[in-house]
Amino acid sequence: MKKSLWILAVICVINSMGFGIVVPLLYSYGKKFGITSETLGLLTAAFSIAQFFATPLLGSLSDKWGRKPVLVISLIGTCISFILFAQARSVIMLFAARILDGLTGGNISVAQAMVSDVSSPEDRAKNFGILSSAFGFGFVAGPALGGLLSKYGMHVPFYFAAGIALIGVLLTVFLLKETNCKTDKERAYKFSFASLVSILKQKTIGVSIFIGFLLTMAQFTMIIGFQTFTNDELKLSPAQTGIFYAGFGVTGIIMQLLVPFFTRVCRSKALILLLSTLVCLGAMTLAGLASGLWLFAAAIGIYGLFNGLRNPMLNAIIADNSNDDEQGKVLGINQSYTSIGQTLGPVTAGFVTAISLHSIFFLASLYILTALLLSFKLKRQDC
Repeated sequence: MKKSLWILAVICVINSMGFGIVVPLLYSYGKKFGITSETLGLLTAAFSIAQFFATPLLGSLSDKWGRKPVLVISLIGTCISFILFAQARSVIMLFAARILDGLTGGNISVAQAMVSDVSSPEDRAKNFGILSSAFGFGFVAGPALGGLLSKYGMHVPFYFAAGIALIGVLLTVFLLKETNCKTDKERAYKFSFASLVSILKQKTIGVSIFIGFLLTMAQFTMIIGFQTFTNDELKLSPAQTGIFYAGFGVTGIIMQLLVPFFTRVCRSKALILLLSTLVCLGAMTLAGLASGLWLFAAAIGIYGLFNGLRNPMLNAIIADNSNDDEQGKVLGINQSYTSIGQTLGPVTAGFVTAISLHSIFFLASLYILTALLLSFKLKRQDC
């Protein structure tokens, strides 16, 4: 189990690092093909929409075919998409590359299903915390590496991202063992796109998925506010903003590594989620009231810490309440809503920027407040 978990963690670092390398460069790279700030939103949405529909399907296929072949297919698709992006000669190729990456972007949900396969209910939150911290490390390191590689040519980071995705393929093929060990007769394939809606009606799983959707929207709303506030109000340089944001990412990684401590102190994952969401609400509200660097930094730091508990707790709750033969599908649907939350957060933030920069943080607080109210419902179901 430990060997599979740590190999998965390395694969997740590689995968998220590739994503982190590429995303900050999409706009500057796409400008030479006619990408504008408006069409950048469409390019981002194309990836998220493709992932919304494809991820639960890939998760269901991993329930039927096994995790390993689907993870290999996903990583190969990511590798090819980065090569297409580097070789792009038109806007159409850029969109085709991002859509392909979205369609094969089942990496996260399949990795989560593999962790669930090899974990006992008592260890799930801890192991999901290790996986989340691996993703977080890649996201923190990726943008810095992408900026460094871009000095050698704007296409170089995309080739590098394709190369490390290929390393992920090789690690999966040669080192990772299949974790879905059911026989063909035992493996089920029960998927329809209607389940993207019907799953929200399920008592615990539906509430957990919707809480995750709201908290993801809050985080990506905050990111827009963070970028504009540090630039326009605090007058930080791009380098200073980058270091500041890296610090935010590191706080989340630290908290995810401390998940075993929290689960020993409190056995209720729903209660840990509720309390961490309450702290996040207070910190986000404080960020909206801040006008200087130190208060803003303290608020964002506290938010980053306790927001780090979100994914390990929610993924563990969802896995604990899912049938063994539907783990991939359910975690895939959860990732689908996460990808949509990552898109809608920045979009809704754009609508309130006309009011004030501070209103972005208050909008994020509203999302967190709604998630907090649902967390009370989740805690009652846990009793």
